[in-house]
Amino acid sequence: MTDTNTTAPARTRPFAAFEWQIAWRYLRAKRKEGGISVIAGYALVGVMLGVATLIVVQAVMIGFREEFTERILGANPHVQIFAAPYEDEWGMPSRLITDYDDVAARVEAVPGVIRAAPVVRGQVMASSPGRNTGVEVTGIRLEDLMDVPLIANPEAAWGELERLEDGIAIGFELARELGVGTGDIVTLISPEGMDTPFGTQPRINDYEVVYVFRVGRWDIDRIRVYMPLQEAQFYFDRDEGVDEIEAMVAAATDVERYTQAIADAAGPGMYLWTWRDASGAFLAALDVERRVMFIILSLVVLIAALNIISGLVMLVKNKGRDIGILRTMGLTQGSIMRVFFLCGALIGVTGTLLGVILGVVFALNIEAIQGVVEWVFGGSVWDPEIRYLTEIPARIRFGDVAAVMAMALALSFLITLWPARSAARLNPVEALRYE
Repeated sequence: MTDTNTTAPARTRPFAAFEWQIAWRYLRAKRKEGGISVIAGYALVGVMLGVATLIVVQAVMIGFREEFTERILGANPHVQIFAAPYEDEWGMPSRLITDYDDVAARVEAVPGVIRAAPVVRGQVMASSPGRNTGVEVTGIRLEDLMDVPLIANPEAAWGELERLEDGIAIGFELARELGVGTGDIVTLISPEGMDTPFGTQPRINDYEVVYVFRVGRWDIDRIRVYMPLQEAQFYFDRDEGVDEIEAMVAAATDVERYTQAIADAAGPGMYLWTWRDASGAFLAALDVERRVMFIILSLVVLIAALNIISGLVMLVKNKGRDIGILRTMGLTQGSIMRVFFLCGALIGVTGTLLGVILGVVFALNIEAIQGVVEWVFGGSVWDPEIRYLTEIPARIRFGDVAAVMAMALALSFLITLWPARSAARLNPVEALRYE
């Protein structure tokens, strides 16, 4: 009696060991053996460089934004309070705040406000023997200036800030521009001078440089000058008041939640200007630019990953006989598809991991690399006059690295599916017809 029961071939679990072995053998095979080792190498290098470039660019752009924001919040007021235009007792238009101590005290009493200080500001010409340049003078009390983080504790400093009552404090780039240091004399020339019988004469005063600071932001180090509030009131003819009240708040990145309370404390006839009003558009542009660069550089990774398709198509064509034999030996379409999927996926995963390592190492050592490039080519690759910061910043964030990895792996896996599916659908009879 004949047994009519047939036993179906056992299905193997997905991504079994033999599927990995076959995929690895195909990747290592030379082209004369029907392999794609050279093309796989090109595809791997392309994915690696694309991922590394994307990580470095993202790190630099994030670092620039964060460093720029830190310099803004560390050396500038978070909120500036101005008086609306009014007529003084002589009928002249004015914007001076005359009861500045009372206004500052009320603002400082607002919960979340760290400091409120009266300030006089003016633009003058600074001069030293043979040199001169325009500067911005800020008149402020010493105790208030000591609470400005990046001025009291800058990246580098020379002299004694405590001696501000004896002279002025200037930025490092300005000191270099004028060729002066601590103990030297700088002449300040104001076009808003004194009225004399012979007309208006510029106000010219000499001051000793008692403190030089470097905060790492070019536009501050290049033009900023601090002098005592009382001296600034005399120099700029502000005897009866100040130009503004500047306030520092606890959570500067969320400054909007303080503005209403500060406005109420300042009183009627006052208006506010926050650091976001001054720099918010620039920071928003940086965010947009970072997103656009991510999309553009993702296309570079996509183009590199397309080499995986060309390699796998050639591999499927060269391995048609092997596919036919494997199918007749009992391998399912799913096993064949997974073998060729692994070929492409291994290229994408290896290239992505190497790119992440290369990109992170490059970003962490970008200052040293900058120094080497400038030494080799004899020029500067980072102009602080244009980019504000004195050095290239780079910040590695896990979320950004993970996003780059996910994007690169997703592209590599999706691109691999089509040639892998084509290999699985190959008819074994047609593959062995002429063998």
